[in-house]
Amino acid sequence: MHPSPESIALTPAPTTSGGVWRDLRDALRGTQHDYTRGPLGRAIFLLAVPMVVEMAMESLFAVVDVFFVGRLGSAAVATVGLTESLMIVIYTIAFGLSIGATAVVSRRIGEKDKEGAARAAVQVLALGALISAVLGIAGAVYARELLQLMGADAEVLATGTGYARVLLGGSSTVFLLFLINAVFRGAGDPAVAMRVLILGNSINIVMDPTLIFGLGPFPEMGLTGAAVASTVGRGIGFLFALRLLTKGSGHLAVKRRHLSLEPATMWRIASLSGSGTFQVALGSMSWIGLVRVISGFGSVAMAGYTIAIRVVLFALMPAFGIGAAAATMVGQSLGAKLPDRAEASVWAAARYNAVFLGLTGLGFFIFAPWIVGWFTADPAVVRVAAYGLRAIAVGFPLFALGMVLEQSFNGAGDTWTPTWINLFVFWLVQIPLAWVLAYRMGFDERGVFIAVSAAYSLLALVSAVLFKRGRWKLKHV
Repeated sequence: MHPSPESIALTPAPTTSGGVWRDLRDALRGTQHDYTRGPLGRAIFLLAVPMVVEMAMESLFAVVDVFFVGRLGSAAVATVGLTESLMIVIYTIAFGLSIGATAVVSRRIGEKDKEGAARAAVQVLALGALISAVLGIAGAVYARELLQLMGADAEVLATGTGYARVLLGGSSTVFLLFLINAVFRGAGDPAVAMRVLILGNSINIVMDPTLIFGLGPFPEMGLTGAAVASTVGRGIGFLFALRLLTKGSGHLAVKRRHLSLEPATMWRIASLSGSGTFQVALGSMSWIGLVRVISGFGSVAMAGYTIAIRVVLFALMPAFGIGAAAATMVGQSLGAKLPDRAEASVWAAARYNAVFLGLTGLGFFIFAPWIVGWFTADPAVVRVAAYGLRAIAVGFPLFALGMVLEQSFNGAGDTWTPTWINLFVFWLVQIPLAWVLAYRMGFDERGVFIAVSAAYSLLALVSAVLFKRGRWKLKHV
């Protein structure tokens, strides 16, 4: 009996040392590859490697940023934590739109409709420009009031109002950068998105210390300098990405003929993005709830929480890249009418992610005090952050599974399933559990970290049960 063509497509390619290096080179350079055909292992590898590098660059920025800001004291670190909690609103809407962008673009590419994919890219960027402009103006005008709403004390307000005003006011740069990179990933061009983020974050990382501390000819701007560096770096990254999109540096090229608004396409993307935004909001806004819980224990607890979460994101962002690869595979495979390939790609990506995050979590658990010591010399802050890092790292293997499954639902256009999961896990379990552990059971700030680990582990288990039912295969985008 001869194997069917689809069974061959689902079989991982034989690996040799030469083959691995060739695939690694192709993944980092970018290659014209049909992800709906050929060995599944190579397809995931070509997508995942640049996505992991891209997300690692984002993680590196977050860690470097808090490294330099940490030299300004615990009030400055607390300001970053509170402002990032406000930026979650921006990230939420941007991620919601990016879910719709990836789902629609990847489905059109899977259908071999590059013209439709290009038109979809224009619609999502137009929506993003309008929404981000409104949010940026509101953030700049009400920066101080928003910090007060988050529970900032007088010291944080004095230190961080300028930082918050610049970062919130310039948030359209990160908003549009998210969207255009989601378009590239959906089209199967993660290497392009990777190069964009390398450029933007490299500029950011170089400008951070020069503007914070006034190195060379640059003025000493203190904490506000970190916000200026972030805005400039991301803005340049977006302009570079826009040039690559119009140039046609991968599977997708936006030309003059595509530059018109299409209400039907915009509505389709907005519908997916609306539920996607609500989904992301349920998860991301829950972090604001956690900040409110932990801020009641003072600036030391808040600073330790901020450092721990930044380090955790350093690991989770690359893992998010593997999940993004699965989402692209699902969208393109469903567009090509290959649901079995879509499902197989998800479980394969989940296995890779579990190994990656499991090993990372083990390292975090063993070396937590030394890792945290890179960011602060305050022993009280080190104590809080090290405990938090260890408590969350315990759940990393299940985190890995949940991240892949949740993004795979979205890649299929099934945005409501993870939305209901997030509502249950984060709002009915995580926040109440954090409050009870912290204030009623005597765990103090430690209760917040325990609740995070428990909630994300539960998310993975619930997602696995629903994914196996297979209803996501029937979604039309």
